[in-house]
This record gives sequence, C-alpha cells and structure tokens, in this order.
Amino acid sequence: MGIGFVLVLWAVVGMILAGIGAGVLGAVASYFTRYVGKDGRKAVIAAILFPFACLGWAGMIFVFQALVNEEVFQRDPGMGDTWKCPLPNGYALLMIDEPDQGVVYKPVNQHVEGVVGIQQGAVDGIRIMQVAGRYILGGADSRSSDHFGDKAEVDSYFLLDTGTGERQSFSTYEALRTAAGLRGVQLALQPIEAVYDKYRFTYFDKFVGCLLCVPPVLLAWLLVRWIVRLRGRRDMISQPA
Repeated sequence: MGIGFVLVLWAVVGMILAGIGAGVLGAVASYFTRYVGKDGRKAVIAAILFPFACLGWAGMIFVFQALVNEEVFQRDPGMGDTWKCPLPNGYALLMIDEPDQGVVYKPVNQHVEGVVGIQQGAVDGIRIMQVAGRYILGGADSRSSDHFGDKAEVDSYFLLDTGTGERQSFSTYEALRTAAGLRGVQLALQPIEAVYDKYRFTYFDKFVGCLLCVPPVLLAWLLVRWIVRLRGRRDMISQPA
C-alpha cells in the first residue's frame, strides 16, 4: 500500500479511537467534577480534547521524523510500501512491497528509485545476507518476482567487496562459505529483514519515541492532578456544615 493510503487509514482509525477516548474521558471527568461549577466544566472540556490533542501531536511527530529520516539519514519514513536504509561503506538496502527480498546498491549510482538491478555493483532478489566489514554476502532468488512471499527460495549466492565494487557469484552455499573464509569472514547469513532492522533504527528513532510519549504523559498527569484537586473541592462542598 502507498504511504498516502496508509496515512489516510491511520488518520481514520486515529479519529475513531480519539472519539471513543474523548467520550470515556469526558464522562469520567464529569463524574469526578460534579458540583464544582465553571472549573469542573473546563476540566471536562480538557478531558474531551485530550485524545484529539494526542492524535495531532502524533501526526506532527510522524511528519517530523519522516522528513529527518528521508532527507538526513536516507531512511524510509517508517510507513508505506518501501523499506530502505544505508549500509556501511556507501551502500544501501532497498525493499519494495514486501520486506522478504530486496536490493543492495550504491546510492551514488542510482538515478531512478526502484530501477537498481541494472546498475553496476547492484544485487537484487536478496533474501538472506550479512554485512562483515567491507564485505556484503548473501543469497538471492533470481526469480523473486515469481516467488512472491516465499522467503526460503534462494538459488544463488554472492560476495560483494564494497571497497572495490567487485562482486563474485556462487552457485552453492559451501562455495560462498569457502570464499568468505579466505577473507577471514565467518559466514552467518540472516534474513534480509534482520539486517534491515539493524541498520534502519538509530538513536534518532529512540529520541522520536521519547518525543512522542513524554509530552502526552506529562499532559495526562497534569489533567489527572487537576481533576483530583477538583474532586477534593467537591467533597468539601458536599460535606454538611
């Protein structure tokens, strides 16, 4: 699914959940702030608006992190049908539609996104791979378009020297392991998704997670504290003189 469709879908789901949350929080706030007048009504309005404020904040944070990841870190925005991240030594990983096979390529040689298999040094149809120093090793499916969703299909192997751009191809896993051993590399191929996860997520994503969660949590604490104080005032009013 394209990122536009996904964003619309999440916006609709978010509005529905925010509406449900607003109804529940408004009812709870109304119950605990009865008989306290204008301040109680303000607390109820704040409780109703709180879920929508959180939804808007989440939307702004998503746009912020998407722009930074795309423009600064050359990573995907975290949503949509494209997965991409930089690899060591000037190479990058790209997956489209399904994160079970992808392409390793050199961004400086790429001019049109998605058309990377024809460029020199690019390897497509990769299902398993390993980054070891200057070397990228892996197993590929030469007919990956015919084996959509079949993660186990591998019919060739490769060893790419990112320092020279030289690529060697092998027909068997044992041949690749022998070549890796000659270069001092212990072969430990992983699914391509695991390699993506390792290089896609950075300290910036942790920062974004904190930025997403901390302000709403702080605001929720202030709202609860306000309602508790109003509840105490209500109890004082309801006590007989």
